[in-house]
Amino acid sequence: MTTFDNGLAAIELTGKEREALKELSEFPFYEAVLGRRSRRFPVGGEIPDGVLAFKSRKDSRPLTDLQRALVLATVTGQTGWHFGITRHPGYQPQFPNYSGSAIGRTFPSAAGFHTTQFFFTDDSGTYYLPTRDGVLDEQLDINTFDSDDAVENALNAVLARAVRISDERLYLPREQPYFEGHNTWIGNWPGSLLVIPVADLAQQTLLNIAFFSQNGYVIYDDINDRPIPGLEKYRHRLDHFDDPQPLSFVEQYSLAEASAELMTSSYVGHLALGAIGLGGWSFDGIDRNSVLGASGNPEVPGLGFRYDTDDRWSIPNPTGRDGVFESYTRQHFGSMRKVVEALVERKFGPGGPFNPSTPGPWKDSKKVRSAAAPFDDEFIELLTAQAEYVDETFGKFPGTVPSVWIMNYLQAQHLDTDFYDEKFNPGAYLGTHAREQERWNS
Repeated sequence: MTTFDNGLAAIELTGKEREALKELSEFPFYEAVLGRRSRRFPVGGEIPDGVLAFKSRKDSRPLTDLQRALVLATVTGQTGWHFGITRHPGYQPQFPNYSGSAIGRTFPSAAGFHTTQFFFTDDSGTYYLPTRDGVLDEQLDINTFDSDDAVENALNAVLARAVRISDERLYLPREQPYFEGHNTWIGNWPGSLLVIPVADLAQQTLLNIAFFSQNGYVIYDDINDRPIPGLEKYRHRLDHFDDPQPLSFVEQYSLAEASAELMTSSYVGHLALGAIGLGGWSFDGIDRNSVLGASGNPEVPGLGFRYDTDDRWSIPNPTGRDGVFESYTRQHFGSMRKVVEALVERKFGPGGPFNPSTPGPWKDSKKVRSAAAPFDDEFIELLTAQAEYVDETFGKFPGTVPSVWIMNYLQAQHLDTDFYDEKFNPGAYLGTHAREQERWNS
């Protein structure tokens, strides 16, 4: 069996798995949508008391390698090139340049910002899985299911991206505040796969400040009721200079957009669980700071993110893990000017959505990408001035929301249908759940 440097086994399909994949590719969309439920009770699980008390008569077991790869490719996967923002009257004839990535994914992103990356943990360890930038060697599409090699190559392209950061499952004590009380009995359960979408909210906010500035607005510090100093000299390029956007609104707006990205990624994974025949659910009942590494308890290191504290903040502010996930903050780039330069490079540099050499979906992709409005030196100064003000005034960037954000998790596990047969009316699970082991296990 071939393994990657991260320890994950490469997918090598068996005859039975090929049959299961063909059936998976034909699973009805509306059955996935209308059959979606949170199915929390796994093999090996136990509810010790109460009206639904039940102890599984089966042992916990991990997902098969193929099942894990399918879930990860569905939640984190790429789907070709996104189409960009087609037109904006203020940019004509230039092509609007909002997007942060050129890549389409299995979930939507506001203006193609794509600030989400992924971590996951199971019995084999804890991993980082970056898929927002850099085109996968091969990508899943509906036609790949007709070719064994294409499916294997697409799934292995995702698995090869994973970076192993621990050889153990993410550790969280089964008590509050690490879990919400209703998840202490089952969250991150042995045998399960826990997928953790993480948004770079600092980058999301910076992209939105750029978005508003390109449309003629600057940011106003409504928390301290004062304008950002030094912006007057840019008035000539800002049609709405006298109607600034409140900082708190821009940051809440960014939080909402990032949350939508996080939640839809876990939702599409949840739909895949029903098609595959796995139990599990999408939920937010694990403490975010504990997962990131800011619990304050050295015995609960989480994902090992660095974080800062400040008397002005009510909670710690994680910013990332050096060399793995680095948010667009001073803590990881050295200055907000360097952060802005990194954003420019992501958008306009090699592989970026507005670099002429980046392939795309258009018949003349070079012409389309070349038509994007560039960030000139003055605009970079304008963007830097606003970002530096927020960072200096609040001690962090963004100022009023976290630099890094988690909303929902996806947990996938083998369903114990005995529990549902005993405690629920017929129809509590799908036919795919009833036949899951028969279909997927050799």
